[in-house]
Amino acid sequence: MRIFLLDKHIDKETATEWVLTLPSLSWLLIFFLVPTCIIFTYAFKPTDLDGGVGSGWTFSTIQILADPHYYLLIWHTFWLSALTTVICLALSLPIGFQLATVSKNMRRVLLLLIVVPFWTSFLIRIFAWKTVLHPDGILKRLLEALHLIDDQTTLLYHSASVLLVMVYAYLPFAVFPIYAAASKFNFQLIEAALDLGATQRQAFFKVFVPGIMKGILTAMVMVFIPAVGAYVIPDLVGGSSGEMVGNKIAQRTFAERNLPQASALSALLGVSILIPLLIVTWLPHRAKRAEVKVRNRETFP
Repeated sequence: MRIFLLDKHIDKETATEWVLTLPSLSWLLIFFLVPTCIIFTYAFKPTDLDGGVGSGWTFSTIQILADPHYYLLIWHTFWLSALTTVICLALSLPIGFQLATVSKNMRRVLLLLIVVPFWTSFLIRIFAWKTVLHPDGILKRLLEALHLIDDQTTLLYHSASVLLVMVYAYLPFAVFPIYAAASKFNFQLIEAALDLGATQRQAFFKVFVPGIMKGILTAMVMVFIPAVGAYVIPDLVGGSSGEMVGNKIAQRTFAERNLPQASALSALLGVSILIPLLIVTWLPHRAKRAEVKVRNRETFP
């Protein structure tokens, strides 16, 4: 009788979980899985001369991706995205630490300052940076006055300008996950480490950083994925030298009306993102399983 009631309780919990999960699951299936399948399907379709998708199936669209130019473009995209992620993490770690340790009033002010840029259009913010980095902009004049650059130096239309604006645009996506993890961190562990002889730097990197690792991994994903698919920032401040895969996909879609090639590039980009994402997801589970095995060996030698 007790087993029957337990099974009935488990079935009720399972049904409740399915009911609560069904709306978000349906949303993901309709607006994520279905479009993804369409993109992968179009990648094996021929190009229609009228700007659409031809009938039949072909591997020629995929074979075009063997062009070394695409691999260099993907490498440039991932290099910029990875560097953007690293810089955002390096900046957001001390910011998240301070947000979790300051007073409530100061925390509200700092959070408000981080959120304020989201009150304006993303496109307007990028145009503002384009104005700042303009050859006649205030930043160049200031650097020239300090004799850090000469008159021939350009701050626009190269990879460095793309990196700068991408760090600005995606930094809040790293700050919030790290702050959320830091707000749950037990800061008495840092005090204990300091009492045991650790320096502030050692306590930060050996106690605080491992303690918020889930927040760091979330921040990496939140920054890296949109950075890889960015095309507005490279298009406005990067020019031809700062081009990324997103720009090439937009060019194939809108300018050339070549949907199969755009889909093939999108599929390649999606697979390229999925592989490191799976690795990042798999590594913590592997480390956890290894830790469980070590504990079992110590408990049952």
